[in-house]
Amino acid sequence: MQKTFLSLFSVILLSFFCVADATAQKKSTDYSQLATEVLQLVNKHRTEMKLPALKMSPMIAKVAGTHSANMASGKVPFSHDGFDDRVAIINKQIKGANGWGENVAEGPHTAKNVVDMWLRSPEHKKNIEGNYDLTGIAIAKSADGTIYYTELFVNSGK
Repeated sequence: MQKTFLSLFSVILLSFFCVADATAQKKSTDYSQLATEVLQLVNKHRTEMKLPALKMSPMIAKVAGTHSANMASGKVPFSHDGFDDRVAIINKQIKGANGWGENVAEGPHTAKNVVDMWLRSPEHKKNIEGNYDLTGIAIAKSADGTIYYTELFVNSGK
């Protein structure tokens, strides 16, 4: 009886650590909540400027995600390199799109840090306040812990 109890206890304990480890791994790689916070702060600013809120596009977020992941992996430097390629991918999906912008950031760990930094930069602020209706935001973390953000802005032409 005691042996059965210890075996059962070991299985439960092992299961607990496996679930805890999986949860920790998910938290370390899933930045969707952080991306949502960035969108909320960008839209709060846009509303204060009497501009319409941006709508998150999963397709645009996927394109942004590829860029963030490429920067995080070192495949491309922290930059806007390949922006025209990202626009071409978006244009294949959104016929009639007629305006595009991109903000990138590295290092800051809160949505507020990132959006505040962008709002202090004239070029990034221009994108946030631009004539856009869609956005895609994605975040990736490098092996050394640096966080890379990409926000794409699109005027869908609608």
